[in-house]
Amino acid sequence: MKRLGGLALRRLAQSLPVLAIILIGLFLLLQLAPGDTVDALMAQMGGGSAEDAARLRTQYGLDAGVAVQLGRYLLRLLTFDLGQSAIYGKPVASVIAERLAVTAMFMSCALAFAFSAGLVLGVLAARRVNGWPDTVISTLGLVFYAIPSFWLGLMLIVLFSVKLAWLPPGGFESIGAGLSGLDRVLDIATHLVLPTLSLALIFLAIYLRLMRASMLEVMNLDFVRTARAKGLSEGHVLWRHVLRNALLPMVTFIGLQFSTMLGGSVVIESVFSLPGLGRLAFESVVQRDLNTLLGIVLVSAVLVIIVNFLVDILYAKLDPRIGANS
Repeated sequence: MKRLGGLALRRLAQSLPVLAIILIGLFLLLQLAPGDTVDALMAQMGGGSAEDAARLRTQYGLDAGVAVQLGRYLLRLLTFDLGQSAIYGKPVASVIAERLAVTAMFMSCALAFAFSAGLVLGVLAARRVNGWPDTVISTLGLVFYAIPSFWLGLMLIVLFSVKLAWLPPGGFESIGAGLSGLDRVLDIATHLVLPTLSLALIFLAIYLRLMRASMLEVMNLDFVRTARAKGLSEGHVLWRHVLRNALLPMVTFIGLQFSTMLGGSVVIESVFSLPGLGRLAFESVVQRDLNTLLGIVLVSAVLVIIVNFLVDILYAKLDPRIGANS
């Protein structure tokens, strides 16, 4: 517990400056972009007078200098206040909370599928290295990695929704169906199949190639040769000695790729009309809703830090050298 507490404190000490740099940098970059929230609101209203624009800028605090606006925002963050969404007319925390569950469910499914399928395919390719299973799996991995996720999503919609009519083309659930219980769970699951595949297949290709390389490296180490020399079965050597050590790079890669997957969800959620954080971020950029966009970036950065912390704990459990010292 002491070691876990020390790790948590170190992560917290490292994350606070990182979060501050990210938010300040994004705030300043957005100030360089043409237009502001008031311009977006006036465009939605079909125009307005200069007096109306000045009144709205005063209402939203946009008449102050950049340094003053930044200082006000950072002071609000100290009280865990993310501000008001100018476009949605609600607190940013409420807007994000409404979308967070969709993104969390969607990304969890994509990450679980990519990791588990990549692990299995990587093991199969390593066991049949230079054989036809290795060739087929490696070729499929290269194809999945080369295909853009948005194009793959569109092609999946054309095939499974338009041509075969097996799966819904978009959305999170059937609107107005009034489903509940298991029926609603199944309905949501069918809506998540295509976006999960679109996002996961690229990362599946990365994981299977990483697992294959890691398996081949571990199988040539001295302790594996010793285990085989003792007469242990190949299956016992694989599952008790090789797999645990080969998993270490895979586990580390989860933390490194989580932020990339979170960024990729912006495109996939837009293609499949999923009401998640990715689509909300896109809408906030288009509509110049600065408070909402900064809130999304803050929540996303915190999620990445939490995932990396959990990955560190899992890595410590899997690594026998760390486990022996803890």
